[in-house]
Amino acid sequence: MEKCNEFTPTGHGRPHKPMAGSNRLVKVVVAALTLVALLCVGPFGDLFSRIHRVGYDSCVKPMYGTFPQPEDPFRFLPCTDKTRPPPIDDPNPEVSWAKLYDPNPENWSWGKPSQESSNDFVKDIYAGRGIYLCGYLDVPMDYTNKSDSRISRQAVTKLQMSGLKRLDGSSKSSAGRKSIRTLVVEPGGPGGGGQSMVWGDGESISERWSNGTFDVLGWDPRGVNASYPAISCFASDAHRDRWRLLTSKNRIVAGQGNTLQQLQVADTMNDAMFKYCFHKYGELPRFMTTAFVARDLEMIRQALGEDELTGFMVSYGTGIAQTYAGMFPDSVGRMILDGNEYWADYMNPLSFATNSFDNVTDAWRDGFLASCVDAGPDGCPLATPKKNGEVLTLASLEARMDTLLSSLVNRPLPAYTGTSGPGLITYQFVIDAIYEATYEPRIWLSLAEFLNDLESGNTTKPLDRMNQRWWRSDPGAPFTKLEPPSNDELLTMVGCPEGYDQPRPESLEEWDAVWQNATEASWISGDMRFYYVLPCRQFYKYWPTPAEVYRGGLNKTLKNPLLLISEPYDPATPLRHGRRLRQSLGRDNARLVVHHGFGHGSHRDVSDCTDDIGRRYILEGILPSEDETHCTPNSKPFSASYKTDFSDAGLLWNLRIGRY
Repeated sequence: MEKCNEFTPTGHGRPHKPMAGSNRLVKVVVAALTLVALLCVGPFGDLFSRIHRVGYDSCVKPMYGTFPQPEDPFRFLPCTDKTRPPPIDDPNPEVSWAKLYDPNPENWSWGKPSQESSNDFVKDIYAGRGIYLCGYLDVPMDYTNKSDSRISRQAVTKLQMSGLKRLDGSSKSSAGRKSIRTLVVEPGGPGGGGQSMVWGDGESISERWSNGTFDVLGWDPRGVNASYPAISCFASDAHRDRWRLLTSKNRIVAGQGNTLQQLQVADTMNDAMFKYCFHKYGELPRFMTTAFVARDLEMIRQALGEDELTGFMVSYGTGIAQTYAGMFPDSVGRMILDGNEYWADYMNPLSFATNSFDNVTDAWRDGFLASCVDAGPDGCPLATPKKNGEVLTLASLEARMDTLLSSLVNRPLPAYTGTSGPGLITYQFVIDAIYEATYEPRIWLSLAEFLNDLESGNTTKPLDRMNQRWWRSDPGAPFTKLEPPSNDELLTMVGCPEGYDQPRPESLEEWDAVWQNATEASWISGDMRFYYVLPCRQFYKYWPTPAEVYRGGLNKTLKNPLLLISEPYDPATPLRHGRRLRQSLGRDNARLVVHHGFGHGSHRDVSDCTDDIGRRYILEGILPSEDETHCTPNSKPFSASYKTDFSDAGLLWNLRIGRY
């Protein structure tokens, strides 16, 4: 098989033109070989095909064989912009998938260049580079009914750190080999896709936990992103944005005496949303439970051909891991759980709205504000005194912020930009920006600039930020060109079934009391967390009984213990969750690292101490002797070295997904 095409030395699919004069000698060689090779036919064809390194139009032969490989359960192809799994209703999915294979490596997605892959034309530009492989795995839609032939087609991406092996034998012996363990990753949600975690941070994860030696595999769980069937209860994110303005008002903005009216609006919209979802998907939401996701994970382990599951699970991913450990204790390998849920809590559907409020306020006051005061005006623009002779303290900065936020409750700030026109800076948007920053300390400087602008009456940049981060869709995009809708409803589809048989509020008056308690406990996260669980009131009307939930507990003997990482200032998964989890699992089954940083998960506030412990466990199976080990981050927020940590880490995970 041959294909003549324009080659791109960087391997990223972008056309590259040679510099005039710099490659004159090679042009002569190319011309001579062209005459002999007769366009890649004859004894010099292979040599000609390898003179692609300097950036000319060339004939590219399949240097790495063809894909998918025989007997590959994931049907992996080198990833391109076309490799999305075939839909469920495709009568010949494997044929359709195989047709997506592009034999030209210039169109494949490769890892970052290495010393081996320099641009010197006598070297292989792909040598030493990882390769992103895209595939899919079909699993039962309903594990409880063997006669049900329906499937969930789950999209999978693997970063193979060894790259690919050339057919001509010129590659290193290690090239193209699967690593001895595969790090399976899941970023959270519900609704977070493991594929995006691999694309955004796969190389960093492999480097962090295995010195770059282990492959990293992520999958989009059932109902999410590129997996089929994907579930969304809105036709587009533009529709979701429109109704969100009405249905997610903060309690303080709705005003005392009007909260029941606001709940009527939100509850009615939830009813309409699920009515549409039931019409579109029927009983499918019954099969979105964490127990089924754990069964899917076991299918992935088996498809990998590994005796035990090695993994890095974050946030809701730790809930999947806990369920997996309970259901498949003999398959548990070396697994790191970071930002720990205490999943047993979610038998009560209200737990998602009530079990993390304390840490959010602490992260704002003792984290963001205190760090800003410590950094001073040179490090944190918000620390600039507003009056001559003022001595800034934590109490005075907190009072300034209270004044700013209180003013927004009754009257938003007017704003405009040259591109979007007029707009409003609302209380809800500012609270959401604060909550987002408690998850990600590396954007604290950006938040400080944002709040300083608002205090100073400068609203253009804040409106720009709102346009870019708050909306799910671009209000200026043509309606016919909208992207597929996001999977926000997966949080409800996964969370509500866990408590399907438990007592819960019935009347809106009872739900109003839950709302009041939530906002009194946390003015930052109370509203958002409440709106996460309110849909359960309508959910059970359409799907009263899930196909399966796990109620087996954590008192199992695991094949390997779990390494837990929890943070004192984590706004979503407090340290007490990690401590309760370690106690429930027992000493033989778990150790805990207390990571004294900010943000949701230890990857956001880097610590060599934490990384060394995790790496030693993944590579050698060695855990700390103590039940609980304490680690501190390498640097402090707002410091110059902290900014360097941020740029080096290059973490690209979506904050909205992480916030779940």
